[in-house]
Amino acid sequence: MGRKAFVFDIARCSGCYCCQLACKDEHCGNDFTPIAAPQPDIGQFWVKVKDYVNGSAPKVAVHYVPEMCNHCEKCALLAIAKDGDVYRREDGLIIIDPVKAKGHKELATACPYGAVYWNAELDIPQKCTGCAHLLDNGYKLPRCVEMCATGALQFGDTDDPAMQDLIEGATVLKPETGCAPQVYYRNIPGKFIAGTVYDPVEKEVLIGARVRAINGGKLYMTHTDEYGDFWFKDLAVGVFDVYVEAKGYKTKVFTGLRTRECVNLGDIALEKE
Repeated sequence: MGRKAFVFDIARCSGCYCCQLACKDEHCGNDFTPIAAPQPDIGQFWVKVKDYVNGSAPKVAVHYVPEMCNHCEKCALLAIAKDGDVYRREDGLIIIDPVKAKGHKELATACPYGAVYWNAELDIPQKCTGCAHLLDNGYKLPRCVEMCATGALQFGDTDDPAMQDLIEGATVLKPETGCAPQVYYRNIPGKFIAGTVYDPVEKEVLIGARVRAINGGKLYMTHTDEYGDFWFKDLAVGVFDVYVEAKGYKTKVFTGLRTRECVNLGDIALEKE
């Protein structure tokens, strides 16, 4: 048996939050000891969908990233575990024993991903279990994956060729921790540079204007659409020079644009030659 892993494709996520809701529905008010005690109705999200808003109106892009326990190969909790309060199953899932971990508050702060919560009422640390209680009863998928309507969230064995294909080229969150997470992410968007080109005299957008972006020796090129808009998407972080050109108009140049954040150049007026 290979280790279990999650793969999330950001390009397929619609931001419906069904994975987050499914987790709450499965675990709130339900006791699955020795895998997991009930999750509180509020204050804990073992799967938490975060929305990332980039740019500024009207050039805005939004994507969603669900975050959960990464069931890391080098789990930080295992490094401080005692008396079997945290253990790794044969399938690789990391479990906090709700009985043995009672009172062990240090576990709630050990995870560099902040995926472990402290249940003050039960006096225990808690987190995603990969729905191990379901897997042990013949189910193939955790509830969050089962309820993903778009297929953005996948789950399976790392020795399965289909999962290997999904994992190849994917990335993980905070790789600098060295924890070797088993939750992988595909198609995390890069930065963008965008704007709208128009003629200030005619008060009309310019369709088909050529826009070039140069980063070092690399050239990106596009044209404005029927709304006068242009977008350079999935750019790496760096410094770009942008040239906006249209026949019969003076070229507009933007230099030293830094893509640490997405860049909205706003309305760009071109003067006639």
